[in-house]
Amino acid sequence: MIFYFYFYFYLQTTAFCVNIRLMETKLFVDILKEEFNCSFFTGVPDSQLKELCYYLTQNESENHLICANEGNAVAVAAGEYLSTGKISVVYMQNSGLGNIVNPVTSLLNNKVYGIPCVFVVGWRGEPQVKDEPQHVFQGEITLDLLHVLGIHTIVIDKNTDIDELKADLRKESDYIKSGNSIAVVVKKGAFESVEKAKAKNDFKLIREQVIDKITKYTKTDLIVCTTGKASRELFEIREKDNESHKYDFLTVGSMGHASSIAYGIAKNLSDKKVWCIDGDGAILMHMGAMSIIGNKKPKNLVHVLINNQAHETVGGMATSSSSMDYCSIAKACGYAKQYRVETEQELEETLKIAKESNELTFVEICVGLGSRADLGRPTTTPQQNKNSFMDNIKGNK
Repeated sequence: MIFYFYFYFYLQTTAFCVNIRLMETKLFVDILKEEFNCSFFTGVPDSQLKELCYYLTQNESENHLICANEGNAVAVAAGEYLSTGKISVVYMQNSGLGNIVNPVTSLLNNKVYGIPCVFVVGWRGEPQVKDEPQHVFQGEITLDLLHVLGIHTIVIDKNTDIDELKADLRKESDYIKSGNSIAVVVKKGAFESVEKAKAKNDFKLIREQVIDKITKYTKTDLIVCTTGKASRELFEIREKDNESHKYDFLTVGSMGHASSIAYGIAKNLSDKKVWCIDGDGAILMHMGAMSIIGNKKPKNLVHVLINNQAHETVGGMATSSSSMDYCSIAKACGYAKQYRVETEQELEETLKIAKESNELTFVEICVGLGSRADLGRPTTTPQQNKNSFMDNIKGNK
């Protein structure tokens, strides 16, 4: 009987602890609401903030907006403040700090309009914590960069005491009221798990298989691949097929800039075909690049958009791509040819056309979500990738 009593007590207390952990993200949101009267949340998803994004997607749908880039989110937050007088929460990975420098310094800053904002920043590349190479330097300068921008910082991790967090936030009350901004910098694992809120679509093609098919058509053409799982899959496809990586430039960081890199290469190598493998989250982040590419019309460039309507690499949150007509956008920007692909047959036919084309070509390939659970990461360094890619170009001139 005593055994059953203790077993029952264990189950109750365990369940209680689980509920407490599941409530941590909600508690964090509630604290921001309570301390600063925040009622609107916007930003760009980050893997270290995915629990926050899931929670906001499910529980703050009317007051939550995933933006194209972090500067876009700051501007929306400014509009929210101007129209309601309320402070917004803008979340991002620390790699997005570069995108907010202009609106923070020339719009929000107290020497300009004095519009306050609460930033929540995922700290990738935190010193002494192993991370991918593209995050290392950004991680080293994150706190210094926020300091230079005049943004006071509070760092939290999985051991942060809630009462201490509240006290730290209250200390910033006068700073916020005087038109300044603060940032809560979030270390790895700070938020406990919540129910996932991922995007969904009905497309049948699989991204890795699509990239594999692209490599069969490109052969010795050059490929510039966007950040995230697409580059990881391209690297592993080359390994699987025992092919050289010298044809590929893996844009492991700089989200949204792969097409500009590809254009910069294509304009100098007019006798070489250049393919850009892009993602919908990436293309949205700096879509203005398409107008530049379309205006210049490099005949040797094929811009491939692999569209799964989600920020899959950082958690699968939806982008705004489900409501967009990318081919019409490409046409309006000046791309000579535009194709939309949903089936294997269309993929084969379109890649063949793109390979043989002598005009600037845009190909949107619609794919489902998901990747292999055992998907690895490049085993070469970015410097090795760059050197191999450049040596290949030099050898072919």
